[in-house]
Amino acid sequence: MLSHLHETLVAMFRHRPAFAAELLAGPLGRPVPHEQAHLGSAEVVELRPAAHRADALVLLGDPTRPALAIIVEVQLRRDEDKNWVWPEYLTAVRRRLRCPTVLLVVCTDRATARWAAAPITLDGAGSRVIAQVLGPDAIPVLTDPAVAAAGPELAVLSTLVHVDDQGPFQVLDALATALDQAPVEHAVEYARLVLAALPDLARRYLEELMATESFEYQSDFTRTLEARGEARGEARGEARGEARGEARGEARGRAAMVLRILTARDIPVTEEARERITACTDLAQLEAWGDHALRARSTDELFG
Repeated sequence: MLSHLHETLVAMFRHRPAFAAELLAGPLGRPVPHEQAHLGSAEVVELRPAAHRADALVLLGDPTRPALAIIVEVQLRRDEDKNWVWPEYLTAVRRRLRCPTVLLVVCTDRATARWAAAPITLDGAGSRVIAQVLGPDAIPVLTDPAVAAAGPELAVLSTLVHVDDQGPFQVLDALATALDQAPVEHAVEYARLVLAALPDLARRYLEELMATESFEYQSDFTRTLEARGEARGEARGEARGEARGEARGEARGRAAMVLRILTARDIPVTEEARERITACTDLAQLEAWGDHALRARSTDELFG
């Protein structure tokens, strides 16, 4: 669960790079240029790149001459090694891009956030590195559906850190609206994360909210979930002919999602690999590829 949580939170910044700037300017109150946001190469050190890779790098302004570089790290637990790695990230990116650089650390629990916020001392003369840390105390309790719909990623964070079986369930109402209006492939990915993380009562509430016929915002998202259920029934021999058509459509959608993730992560996709992905009709295989696409560094690693 921790690995899935980490990868999905990282994916939010890759799906929508402007989210990093919004967190700095909103909950953290740091002025940043907002004109444009682009996903940059997360390789921050020339040597041993596999061992030195930030979770995401967001460039504000012109990507060739950025006004600000934001190194995004999702930190779910204390890791003393980061006290040595994070300063290296900052200096490497600053040197490569020749622009101001900030480290944004996203934490889902208060203890990890307090640890990440502690200054990293570089020498005995007072030089320090201080991260911009987004922890539970800085994440708003998002209950306004309109605000949540404008930023589904913040709604996901709000749900993860503020909702338990005692509430506030208004956060779940807002999240359901946000997921319904988000791109379908992102909404399904975010919903899978939230449903896996919620306690039982809150999870059942969200599931019922998304499935009820009176739910005002039903659209592609809820229909995709229904199609997935029909596809599972077909695999068991219980679905009818029309469900097979839904399963084929589901397979095409999942294949497209895998390719979009690979493209967003700048992973080269050969024609042979593209054909293998788009020709696959095994929903379980496509779902596995979708999960692996968030971590794989090549299509060979994806298929392996």
